[in-house]
Amino acid sequence: MKVTISVGGKFHAFYLAKQLQKSGYLDRIFTSYPWPKVKDSGLLRQKVDCLILKEILERGLYKIRYLSNKIEIPYYTANLFDKQVAARIKPCDIFVGWSGFSLYTLRKIRKSFPARIILEHNSTHLEVQRDTLIEEQKRLGVKASLLCPSFIEKELEEYREADYIVVPSTLAKQTFLDKGFRDDKLICVPYGVDIKTFRPIPKNDFTFRIISVGISIRKGTHYLLQAIDELKIKNLEVWLIGKIYNDIKPFLRKYAGTFKYLGGISQRELYKYYSQGSISVIFSLDDAFAVAPLEAMACGLPVICSDGVGAKDVVRNNIDGFVVPTRDVKTLKEKILYLYENPHICREMGRQAYENVTKNFTWDNYGKRIIDVYLNLLIK
Repeated sequence: MKVTISVGGKFHAFYLAKQLQKSGYLDRIFTSYPWPKVKDSGLLRQKVDCLILKEILERGLYKIRYLSNKIEIPYYTANLFDKQVAARIKPCDIFVGWSGFSLYTLRKIRKSFPARIILEHNSTHLEVQRDTLIEEQKRLGVKASLLCPSFIEKELEEYREADYIVVPSTLAKQTFLDKGFRDDKLICVPYGVDIKTFRPIPKNDFTFRIISVGISIRKGTHYLLQAIDELKIKNLEVWLIGKIYNDIKPFLRKYAGTFKYLGGISQRELYKYYSQGSISVIFSLDDAFAVAPLEAMACGLPVICSDGVGAKDVVRNNIDGFVVPTRDVKTLKEKILYLYENPHICREMGRQAYENVTKNFTWDNYGKRIIDVYLNLLIK
């Protein structure tokens, strides 16, 4: 079996490629990342094609304010990368392309050689995601960060033309079923976590601390901050980590003083911050999976997530943490307060969470599952 991967960026593609390489199935991976950003992944240099023009243009165009407001930069640069891959693609048994970056390539394959075409899609159906955010805009009276229409339309074409669509959760799969897709076209394989990178270390203090990674309307940050503001618990801190999207800024101003913003933290250092937490909260409105809950669990934290997070497939309710209805601030407050007032239960849930992910949701677990899927597709 020869597998070729194409990804505009990184996502979890390097983990997938490494698992395929270990089993002798990786033929080639195309990425827009430069080799210095790839080499620590453990991939062999001869297996990697770095087509970096996308990254160079994207960073440069965003610095030109006039252009960034006039053209759909992600759509333009994704198409550029896609066309570069289409010009270089060679025969393989399975092509795995990331959604948004693969339409021209899969069409080239259709004309050139037989192969199973798999679309990797790390979110819910984009129309569902868009409609969820539009609904939230109306609820809040703010403008949410939406994907450009052209990008959405391209992905819809990819959905239709791919042989199979791989999604990471039952939540994501259901959004495609609701849109009329056949069950046998959809493949659900949960992601993993790098347990060498994400590991627990001793906590330095006794402060009850909530770690939340991802800061936007879509991530539900405003509901978490509302809950903390209303609880007014002493000896509690909230650490927000990651890029701040424009849509959440009014709420960060509104709830100033209820959180500490740490900025973006590198993947290699993130475990140190998780380990200073007591719990992790990810309260997204729409999130096909999100690896943050798995990262937190691998660092020994219980997780509170909304039922809009696909990782609820992993978080065992009342064992590893709690799954709470989306937007339900009242229940979110109850669960935070319960873990605050019961530190022994909080620690036990963290221990259970750690055992769950380190036994069942490593990247090696993911590799076994996805390779079995590929092998079965070839005999159909």
